[in-house]
Amino acid sequence: EAHFVESGGGLVQAGGSLRLSCAASGFTFENYIIGWFRQAPGKDREGVSCIGVSDGYTYYADSVKGRFTISSDNAKNTVYLQMNSLKPEDTAVYYCAAPVDYTCSYYLHTSWGQGTQVTVSS
Repeated sequence: EAHFVESGGGLVQAGGSLRLSCAASGFTFENYIIGWFRQAPGKDREGVSCIGVSDGYTYYADSVKGRFTISSDNAKNTVYLQMNSLKPEDTAVYYCAAPVDYTCSYYLHTSWGQGTQVTVSS
């Protein structure tokens, strides 16, 4: 069973940066597309960025293009999300998940981490 542990969230001022980490276990890391999602209070969960670990394919939501960068370290079974130029509207709980598809959409059987809170103050 897939298992994810997210870390790196916190409180940051607008314009600042954070790097989220997602340590994955319980499945063959290289075989999957892995994604970062976020959910703000009262809003639906949305795909932020996803990466095909074997082919390096990346997807970014329009709202984060040019500011966020997703990467993976196959030796560590870890996916990262570097978030720069953070805005108050980026405030949400960020989740790591797999499998997801190339449009960064999740399935009914997608497994989720516990999430990490990101708060951006204005």
